[in-house]
Amino acid sequence: MSAAHPMPDPNELIARLQRVEHFRNLPAEDIRAIIAAGRVRRFAAGEVIFAEAAACAGMFVLLGGQVHLRKSSSQGQEIILAVIEPVIMFNEVPALDGGPNLTTAVAAKSCILWQIGCDHFQAIVQRYPQLALGLLRVLARRNRHLVAQYEDLSFRSVEARAAKLLLDLSEAGQRTIDRRQHPGHQLAARIATVPEAFSRALKSFRQAGYIASTRVEISITDPVGLAHLAERHS
Repeated sequence: MSAAHPMPDPNELIARLQRVEHFRNLPAEDIRAIIAAGRVRRFAAGEVIFAEAAACAGMFVLLGGQVHLRKSSSQGQEIILAVIEPVIMFNEVPALDGGPNLTTAVAAKSCILWQIGCDHFQAIVQRYPQLALGLLRVLARRNRHLVAQYEDLSFRSVEARAAKLLLDLSEAGQRTIDRRQHPGHQLAARIATVPEAFSRALKSFRQAGYIASTRVEISITDPVGLAHLAERHS
């Protein structure tokens, strides 16, 4: 079960929210008033924060930890639509229109969040027009990201999507990928495939000399070759 916790030091919380693009240009006193309309909550790793299709859970800002936003198919396959890192706002769309949650949010790591209910969030957006403008810019950017994801799923093979993901996680081969932090089933879910298909892609990359891997890490040995593969269309 999730539990509400006493609010952290108000000045620290103000400083954290000022790192969120939506709040960046608001005076500290306005942010203090916004904070008072919500609450701080903690979730353990693996805990569901809110469920897809359930009534609007409000808007959240991740202050610490990591959150995965997931979608499930009727066959039970899960896709990770987004990996949320601090300090980022999420679940804005249901908070704006009052509709059901679009995704399931799961605490991938123990996390702390600030949450505000739908009604309070809508009232704040009306009170602070600059917040609404910042929100529009972020929603537009996320819409572009979703279109790019759709293009990847429509036009790139599983191998190309896997190559692109490995390059992103490794910062184009500059760092190794810790398989304990990024288990295969999660990586498969991030490219909308099953773990078996993702494992076959990794095997193919090893055989081609694009990567080297052990049980605990993946390193990119040929980032240029992997990048060419990532750009191939189906």
